[in-house]
Amino acid sequence: MEPVPREEKPNPLQDANLCSRLFFWWLNPLFIIGHKRKLEEDDMYKVMPEDSSEKLGEELQWYWDKEVQKAKKRGKTPHLTKAIILCYWKSYLVFGIFTMIEETLKIVQPIFLGKIINCFENYDASDEVALNFAYCYAGALSVCTLILAIMHHLYFYHVQRAGMKLRVAMCHMIYRKALRLSNVAMAKTTTGQIVNLLSNDVNKFDQVTIFLHFLWAGPLQAVAVTVLLWMEIGPSCLAGMAVLIILLPVQTCIGRLFSSLRSKTAALTDVRIRTMNEVISGMKIIKMYAWEKSFAELVNGLRRKEIAMVMKSSYLRGLNLASFFVASKITVFMTFMAYVLLGNVISASRVFVAVSLYGAVRLTVTLFFPSAVERVSESLISIRRIKNFLMLDEVSRFKPQLHGSNENIILHVQDLTCSWDKSSLLSAVLGELPKDKGLINVTGRIAYVSQQPWVFSGTVRSNILFDKEYEKEKYENVLKVCALKKDLELLANGDLTVIGDRGATLSGGQKARVNLARAVYQDADIYLLDDPLSAVDAEVGRHLFEKCICQALNQKISVLVTHQLQYLRAANQILILKDGKMVGKGTYAEFLRSGIDFASLLKKDEEVVEQLSVPGTPSLKSARNRTFSESSVLSQDSSVHSQKDGAVEQPPGENALAAVPEESRHEGKINFKVYRKYFSAGANYFVIFILLLLNILAQVAYVLQDWWLSYWANHQEKLNLTTSGNNGTNKPDHLDLNFYLGIYAGLTVTTILFGIIRSLLVFQVLVSSGQNLHNKMFQSILRAPVLFFDRNPIGRILNRFSKDIGHLDDLLPLTFLDFVQTLLQICGVVAVAVAVIPWMLIPLIPLFILFIFLRRYFLDTSRDIKRLESTTRSPVFSHLSSSLQGLWTIRALKAEERFQKLFDAHQDLHSEAWFLFLTTSRWFAVRLDAICAIFVIVVAFGSLLLANTLNAGQVGLALSYAITLMGTFQWGVRQSAEVENLMISVERVMEYTELEKEAPWETNKHPPPEWPNQGMIAFENVNFTYSLDGPLVLRHLSVLIKPKEKVGIVGRTGAGKSSLIAALFRLAEPEGRIWIDKYLTSELGLHDLRKKISIIPQEPVLFTGTMRKNLDPFNEYTDEELWNALEEVQLKEVVEDLPNKMETQLAESGSNFSVGQRQLVCLARAVLKKNRILIIDEATANVDPRTDEFIQKTIRETFAHCTVLTIAHRLNTIIDSDRIMVLDAGRLKEYGEPYILLQEQDSLFYKMVQQVGKTEAASLIETAKRVYFSKNYPEVVQNGQLTTDSSLDPSSGLCITETAL
Repeated sequence: MEPVPREEKPNPLQDANLCSRLFFWWLNPLFIIGHKRKLEEDDMYKVMPEDSSEKLGEELQWYWDKEVQKAKKRGKTPHLTKAIILCYWKSYLVFGIFTMIEETLKIVQPIFLGKIINCFENYDASDEVALNFAYCYAGALSVCTLILAIMHHLYFYHVQRAGMKLRVAMCHMIYRKALRLSNVAMAKTTTGQIVNLLSNDVNKFDQVTIFLHFLWAGPLQAVAVTVLLWMEIGPSCLAGMAVLIILLPVQTCIGRLFSSLRSKTAALTDVRIRTMNEVISGMKIIKMYAWEKSFAELVNGLRRKEIAMVMKSSYLRGLNLASFFVASKITVFMTFMAYVLLGNVISASRVFVAVSLYGAVRLTVTLFFPSAVERVSESLISIRRIKNFLMLDEVSRFKPQLHGSNENIILHVQDLTCSWDKSSLLSAVLGELPKDKGLINVTGRIAYVSQQPWVFSGTVRSNILFDKEYEKEKYENVLKVCALKKDLELLANGDLTVIGDRGATLSGGQKARVNLARAVYQDADIYLLDDPLSAVDAEVGRHLFEKCICQALNQKISVLVTHQLQYLRAANQILILKDGKMVGKGTYAEFLRSGIDFASLLKKDEEVVEQLSVPGTPSLKSARNRTFSESSVLSQDSSVHSQKDGAVEQPPGENALAAVPEESRHEGKINFKVYRKYFSAGANYFVIFILLLLNILAQVAYVLQDWWLSYWANHQEKLNLTTSGNNGTNKPDHLDLNFYLGIYAGLTVTTILFGIIRSLLVFQVLVSSGQNLHNKMFQSILRAPVLFFDRNPIGRILNRFSKDIGHLDDLLPLTFLDFVQTLLQICGVVAVAVAVIPWMLIPLIPLFILFIFLRRYFLDTSRDIKRLESTTRSPVFSHLSSSLQGLWTIRALKAEERFQKLFDAHQDLHSEAWFLFLTTSRWFAVRLDAICAIFVIVVAFGSLLLANTLNAGQVGLALSYAITLMGTFQWGVRQSAEVENLMISVERVMEYTELEKEAPWETNKHPPPEWPNQGMIAFENVNFTYSLDGPLVLRHLSVLIKPKEKVGIVGRTGAGKSSLIAALFRLAEPEGRIWIDKYLTSELGLHDLRKKISIIPQEPVLFTGTMRKNLDPFNEYTDEELWNALEEVQLKEVVEDLPNKMETQLAESGSNFSVGQRQLVCLARAVLKKNRILIIDEATANVDPRTDEFIQKTIRETFAHCTVLTIAHRLNTIIDSDRIMVLDAGRLKEYGEPYILLQEQDSLFYKMVQQVGKTEAASLIETAKRVYFSKNYPEVVQNGQLTTDSSLDPSSGLCITETAL
């Protein structure tokens, strides 16, 4: 989060001279470094001052503010487009002149070409003057070519930089707005949407600036070319232009069709990825339920639909590419057919001038102009979306400030009415919630601790200091009261450990404590603490409450929200609210006297109790109500963290997997083996051979068509010469038109056919290979051991299924075909030149060697820059999303400006990489085009030197081909690099097709269908580790669990409770033996084993799909059985109320059910299975006491004849078990009846019971006693009364509690 202070290298462009700027020489030092070693961030040049995020953003912001004010005066809506145009029109207009010059030169080139060919048609060795003219024309052609080579890239560099400036300015404005959004506005937009604006919408600006000028240059150029052609060949030129103009709407139609298919595909892809996301995140559950096959069918079905769409759009793309490939052929054919049929005589100069002019205009008309239209319309949509975002409401700030140092600090709320919309008192005090009427008076500095702990990426220390000065003593004290000392000792670099994105390196409880420490360190006057205790376990919670809230914040006003009733008595005043109205208020003692029991209050109506204490200031009247859905979601989150939270010290237990290995990245070139596997995944070798043949034939037909024209022109010329030499009648004889025109037409048709078939076949092969690789990868993922999913974050695995498979479906086939077409065209050009002038080979060889060296040299640096560009881009997004998560905290601590500066710093870092990405590709392109220009010059002057041996047709063919090489060559090279980049995706997918597998799902040893009929489980000297090199999480565990026993498993976090279950399910292979009813589990197939054990997991997982699919994915049960199961878990009414009953589609991961209801669905699954063994993994940790009680009751009744293992945090859920198993650091410490264990004062179980507080402990011991006696001595059952004990010292502090559901 702190901007990394690094040595910034000054940008050499600032002092570069004209020559250096033209040829990009100032980049040479960077290429030298890149060639020697890998480039790092420190090698990048500082951003040019005029490109800095702050400067650009503020400038555009100024124009936008002006536009908003103007529009307000006139009562119209403001237009963002206007602001953009006003800001940038001057500089952008200058680039228009570049376009003008460049397009003019492209038209002038063919004219000089015609003059050179003319000289050959009327060649006379004795005519010195004509020869000198020819040399002049060749010189002019060469100069044109050279100027074009340099001009083109300068233009592209400048317009791309203009696009970058616009994008950076927009991002600055979007972020600035995001920091000011009001709560109402936040409800209208989502973090995802804002990140989307920042990642997708602004990228359109990078592309639109490139093509914008062609909107006027395109039509102008078309008109100019038509005029020139008319002068050259008369009205028959219209036939050719007509073809080009007809192609435009055809391509537009294909484009329309394509984008509609694209959006359908995108919708299908979204569904598939959402399902994949659920499958990967719920993989542990899927494996425990043995549901892999059901999900394999589901995903494969979705993928089939998606591939069908991809195939359709790929065929369209193939047609589009093919039409582009043959467009010039058809135009030339139509032109000369018309020309000859109108009775004209064909000649080489006319043919090749026309071919070259069409070549020049074709790119502009069929590529740049449509692109410009498309990009502009895309940009306008993006601008509209950004404008809508910029027009959202901003937060209105009343500034809570201290007026004078002697003044009392107050927090006074009176008759407050707000729209209590998913929000609360705290947000009203913070000024986040608009008040309808009433009074809020806040004097003093506020510190706020959010319910969902918020940390940003940076060191732990920077998270706590939050830009305050580091004072050692104060800082150490804060760490102590927030119980962070031990945690930081466990981290490798102490408090200088870098917290990953979203606090990935910390557990939930640690995040909550860092959050609290940040607020305490701020030393504010008023503390708003929104439930900081829910994410930590009881022991740490007590420490925080006593040491931090009651002692450290003793002199402050503190408002504490919590749903833990044991803290209530430490307060001076409590309010009871119902539906946002105050129902009662008073001290703890007053409430006790009036005989109100808090727990029952909280159970009866979802009411909220708050309690406040303020040192000598007016008391606070307030209203608060969390709506049902929000509080259940939030408390679910916080309690999910609490189980993962290692208390202060953490043995190497279940968190031993927390270290995430770096994602492997391949260096250097792609292995040829990858290409071979990629192609053979799509088709067999015979088809691939045919594909190669087709490609070559298409190119041969392409060249032959032009060669035939030159052959025809030559024959015509010879005929003209002989007739005029006979001095007889001066009428030229006509060649046999039918023969020449017939063959010409035949060749044209062949070219078109081969072009189309070749395109479609390439797509067919490559898309089906993408399909096969996806299936292999998915199968491989399903069979991977659970460890793989613990080690690799969801995002990383999902990335292969979204981005990499997306590349295989979408970009790779297109780029590959484009590359092959271009490569063959380049070969064709060179072959023609060598056939005409064989000694061309002499200069060609050194040029070729130079090119190979250049490409390798460039790719060394370019790969690193591309990598840097993507790594510097992600901090921009993560900074935005982490800022949005901590918005209230940032605003409460007045840190907006600092965060804006940080955002600008992240943007500038990305701009450095992007700027290098633009300039290095131009550096390379200028040099490539220089090679091509040399080639053109050699051909031009070479043909003049050999004038005696050549005829006009050959020269025309060679020269007109050489000119087309200019753009084509560097496009081909760029596509080759792009193909190599995209092949990395293939490599990444292939890597996942060869993952290690877990044990087989079925073996030849099948247990009988009724197994296990008793439910006895025996562990015999079991050692267990999640990975071969990991620490042991269970050590020498031996225990016998008798049939029908109910066993409670307890222990601190990391004691190995969940590992015991993992060993039973063989989520990794345990050492030692585990028996279930005389069968050794390690000998069975995984599915045979897992299907026979029911589990109610810690986090209830529902999958998108129908309710029925969620209960019974394999359709094994009747409707009646399903309804009975639902009735047993009290869900029948809930499901009957759904629109389609059991066939209703659930929202993503069942989010339309509360946590408690989801847990009941998991219970229903267990009821259905009727297995003899049931495992409950902390299933009730995140449900309210009522649901907890109900689940326990159902388990006691429905599973009376089953063996039940229960892992629990809440001791009251397992105190009535038959036996308790106490684990510590992976060893079995105690195993026996609860009452017996409690007789030992120094037993671990006794200590655990004492930790929950005296009252609770007494009640637990009482229960254990009652259960023990009713089981063993039913005649002396006592009526245990709960004893109350009020020994907790009521010190100052303020609590607000809320129910979990």
